[in-house]
Order: sequence, then structure tokens, then C-alpha cells
Amino acid sequence: MTDMNYTRLGHSGLIVSRLALGTMTFTLGSDFIPGIANTGKDDAKRMVDMAIDAGVNFFDSADGYSGGDAEKILGAALNRKRQNAIICTKLGFRQSERITDAGLCRGHIMASVNGCLERLNTDWIDLLVVHKTDFTTPLEETLAALNDVVKQGKVRYLGCSNWPAWQVARAVQMQKDMGFSPFIAGQYLYNVVARDIEKDVLPMSKAMGLGLMAWSPLAGGLLTGKYDISDLQAEDGRLSEGDFLGTNPCQAEAAIKALSTSAEAHNASLAQVALAWILNQSQNHTVIVGANKIGQLETSLVSTGITLTADEIEKIGAAAAPVRRYPEWFDDMMTDETHMKALA
Repeated sequence: MTDMNYTRLGHSGLIVSRLALGTMTFTLGSDFIPGIANTGKDDAKRMVDMAIDAGVNFFDSADGYSGGDAEKILGAALNRKRQNAIICTKLGFRQSERITDAGLCRGHIMASVNGCLERLNTDWIDLLVVHKTDFTTPLEETLAALNDVVKQGKVRYLGCSNWPAWQVARAVQMQKDMGFSPFIAGQYLYNVVARDIEKDVLPMSKAMGLGLMAWSPLAGGLLTGKYDISDLQAEDGRLSEGDFLGTNPCQAEAAIKALSTSAEAHNASLAQVALAWILNQSQNHTVIVGANKIGQLETSLVSTGITLTADEIEKIGAAAAPVRRYPEWFDDMMTDETHMKALA
């Protein structure tokens, strides 16, 4: 037994570790996103083995990571340990110059699933996630195709990533109405300084039975505290190539200060507390951790053992709170206090 924590993902029977090992850094030498994909197959194998030894059973990949290299490396690294792993992979981004080789139409989904299975060297995908929206394809077509790959036994569960809340809600209701296999998870950008999904995606997910898979939980490494926020290029790391997440510097400084206070109290690193902040908010939250170095993964694996107090969670959240937008502030202002007290 390990100290890893587990949860059922969304409204499903799928039991996953609260931490998922992300494979976006795995590569066989492609030039996919400079500063990120630079972990070769040998180090990747060591990371996969380390994760499994620590109790991680959840692994995240995508057909677009390094042109499919990440899936190949993950499949080879798991090898005979496949039965110990829950594999999530994603599809939807363009794979070639051929006009039809992108999106969420039936043909591309079917072809992409077969390609993922071959690269991962497996007979099934535990969780298939649509990586992006495709408003050029009727939603009914996308959902029917996804249901078909489940019925064929190639995929066991479904999820979505980077979809607006209204589109997910529409899809889940459509899946229920049609008797299709439903989305059980949403994979979204979420960390102390990237909180957009708190307004609509998280409430929608709770209501519709989707678990959260948080990507970039350390804001590309910014929340490790190793960067000079005023000069990201001064540090050798993925953000030195540019902060594509567009983090607000003032919010980042405030967040790092709050994280530092809790890190000191728990004798932990900023990165560990930043991960724990997400994990401690809901049992249905899982976090995707990536690494370029073995030491980075070792640091992340400790985070599931950190229990933050309610006060710490609130203070860290308040330090980089997002701007409250209408109708969010209106709903709070108009809350019936009598009802709230009576139902508390």
C-alpha cells in the first residue's frame, strides 16, 4: 500500500489516483513546444515507474503531444504494467495537412482512436477526452461517434477538455436523452492564478457529475517560486520561452506570498502547497503533474499528503482572487439570508 489518495472520477465507477502523470514533456526528439517537450524515453520510463511505485495509476496523454511520440513512449513505458494503469488520451487537433484530418467529426474520431490505440500499444483507452471544441461539426455527430467507440470496446469512459460550460451542459443532457455514454470528466486549466473556471465550469461540473482534471496546476512552473516574475527569461525553464497562459504578474506575486506562508507552516515547497490547494478543495479534483526532471516529479508526489486548513485554502484563494463578473456578484448580493440560515 502507498500514501496516494484516490477518488472515483466524476459520477462513475472509475477509481483514479488524485495525481495523474502528464506526458506532454515526453518526446523522441520533435520540436513540439520548445521548453516543454524535452524528456526522452529513458527518463520517461523512470518517471512512469516512479509514479506507479508511489501509487499513481492515472496517466494523461494526447495524440497531439510531440506528434504522437508521447503516446508511444507511455505505451512502451507501461508495457506489462498496463493493467495497473488508467490511461487518458485526447484527440481533436490537426494531425496532418489533409483537410479532414482534424476536429471532432465521425471520421476523424474513428481514425484518431485507432491511431491512439496503436501508439499506446493497448487494446483499450480508459478515458478518451475530446481535446478541443469543433463548432463546424454537429454536436450530435460528435457524441454519436464517441458513443460508438465505447460500444466497440475501444474506449471505456469519455471526457472533454477546454469546452465552454454551456457546451458541456448541452452535451451531457444530450447524452442522457439519447442513452449515450456520458462525459465523466473535464480537463481544464486551473491553478491559484488561473481561476476562470470557478465562475461556470466548476459549478456546472458539480451539477452534471463531472470530475476535474486540472492541467498546468503550477502555472507553467511560475508557482514553484523559481522565476523572477518581472523577467521570466532570466530563469532557464519553460516560461523563459514565453508565458502563453498570460498570468497577471500582480496576482502571481500575491499568490506566491500566500503559498510561501503555508509552505513554511507545512515544511513543504511552494509547488507542493500549490498542488495541495487544488486537491484540498474537492475530493472530485484530480491534478495532472508533468515533469522534465525526476526531482520535479518527486516533489509533486508528496503533495497528496498535505492537508491545508480551511483558513489556509481561503487565504491562498483570496490572494489571487479573480475579478467577480455579472451575474456572479448579483447572485451573491441577492442570496436570501433567511433561507440560507434555515437550510444550513
